Amino acid sequence: MKNQKRIRDFGIVIGTGKTGERNKISDVPGVTVGHYTVRTEGHRTGVTVIHPCEDNMFRSKLVAASYVMNGFGKTAGLVQVDELGSLETPIALTNTLNVGLVSDALVEYMRQWCEREKVPLRSINPVVGECNDAGMNRIGERVIGFKQVMQAIQSRTPDFEEGNVGAGTGTICHGLKGGIGSASRTMVIAGKTYTIGVLVQSNHGCLSRLQIGGRMIGQEILAARAAEAGKESDQGSIMMIVGTDLPVTDRQLKRIIRRCAAGLAHLGSYFGHGSGDVMIGFSTANRIFSPAIPCLISCQMINESALEQAFEWTAEATEEAVLNSLVCAEADVMLSGKRVESLRTYLEMEQSGGKRP
Repeated sequence: MKNQKRIRDFGIVIGTGKTGERNKISDVPGVTVGHYTVRTEGHRTGVTVIHPCEDNMFRSKLVAASYVMNGFGKTAGLVQVDELGSLETPIALTNTLNVGLVSDALVEYMRQWCEREKVPLRSINPVVGECNDAGMNRIGERVIGFKQVMQAIQSRTPDFEEGNVGAGTGTICHGLKGGIGSASRTMVIAGKTYTIGVLVQSNHGCLSRLQIGGRMIGQEILAARAAEAGKESDQGSIMMIVGTDLPVTDRQLKRIIRRCAAGLAHLGSYFGHGSGDVMIGFSTANRIFSPAIPCLISCQMINESALEQAFEWTAEATEEAVLNSLVCAEADVMLSGKRVESLRTYLEMEQSGGKRP
């Protein structure tokens, strides 16, 4: 993996929480992430797969929840996640028109896995999120399918790349090059350390409202470009995946993941009409075996008051994950020929004593 500068490399620290070892969603034990990237003439797209564990998720499901802040999106699988509070496949992220093909690929991946283990499979709920990358990708040609999803799964690692890779290859965030970003926070409950990790696919926001720690850096960038603000809207989408090893119920998990919105708001997002702001969470702590032979299943859950810390760290990790997506992404060119700059360019200029954005 190439050495990537992240937001902390520029002396910008978000909040007060303690990060995990990698400061990524993969700090949650067992979680890995894989990408498949398409970067050709006419295509800037891909798929990113979040693999929460190494055993069969259909046979031993994870507690899960979702929350939609603004529903301008085309996700798959969230209805059943909300109804049953469980996750039974990896989570894949891709572009809008590839949701169906990626969903089909996850079905086949799990079908083959269950067949190897002789686990009966009559129905399965693949979970797929999306952002529209049509500004940088001939999206109607739908170049992501089974082969690409399998290669993403096979490439999964705890120390995955961020920026314009995988599902973030063609995304634009706050008028700059967006992509995949991640961050994590740890917390101690009853003497045991737990982790909350967030991964985003950022494709939302407008430059004029972008701020970091209260500094209106988007306005500064516009001024440096001699460009006018006020002609943009907060549109696009952002997928936010929250993983944790906290022992929580799906109801508690839904409360936690809703706090992703606080992290976005702190960066200047107001969840505009054209924005799809989707949060999906899972916990690796309580597993739900299928078929559930006993009628009663025992599980742990933290005290409701202990969620306070989880709320704070989820907001912080989301904010930092978006900034990591912006800093790790490299400048690229849209289909129209317009160049989309990287936030890193402006921060490096400042760091070297050059002209401020």
